[in-house]
Amino acid sequence: MTFPQRLIDGYNTFAEGRLIDEQNRYRELAEAGQSPEIMVVGCCDSRVSPEVIFDARPGELFVVRNVANIIPPYSPDGQAHGVSAALEFAVAALKIKHIVVLGHARCGGVKAFAEDAEPLSPGDFIGKWMQLMAPAADKVGPRGALSAMDYLTKLEQANVVNSLDNLLTFPRIATLIERGAIETHGAYFGVASGELYVMGERDEPFSRVAADGPAFQTPRF
Repeated sequence: MTFPQRLIDGYNTFAEGRLIDEQNRYRELAEAGQSPEIMVVGCCDSRVSPEVIFDARPGELFVVRNVANIIPPYSPDGQAHGVSAALEFAVAALKIKHIVVLGHARCGGVKAFAEDAEPLSPGDFIGKWMQLMAPAADKVGPRGALSAMDYLTKLEQANVVNSLDNLLTFPRIATLIERGAIETHGAYFGVASGELYVMGERDEPFSRVAADGPAFQTPRF
């Protein structure tokens, strides 16, 4: 079995460049362990890498990625829950101070849910997982006069808000948020444009992060 050459080539570039520049940091992280202050829950879409988008150095972000950047509600039912386990580790062991839910445009998972596409019915896992998006779809409501693209944008952003709401169902996290020990944030990345939008208060729209000048607001769902 041959290891992918693309990964070998990428590692060689890393070893000859960034690793040399950050070797001391890697050694410090190896000795002292990680202590990131920010957790990012993102989509496993290959176009949306939090470390790339936020230009993060090793050890700066604790990242969890899944289909459609979903945080499920608290459900201690004795089953295996990967995202919930990561949240628990981030809060209890790493003492994370910020949790960011990063959604994105052109999300295949959101589109499949909105169109009730074929991948949602067969198979063992993805259909049940995507049903966690149902409360977000309920809040967006019917498509009405919206174009398909506008509806998907609203659903993608509502899905971010729904995941943030689900965070509050975790008793320990809810308590830490109430105490001000943890802050939660919603963000949305435009794959084609490269623009980043961040969420204000729950009744405010997502606003574009601008390098120069004030942020530009987009319509809220």
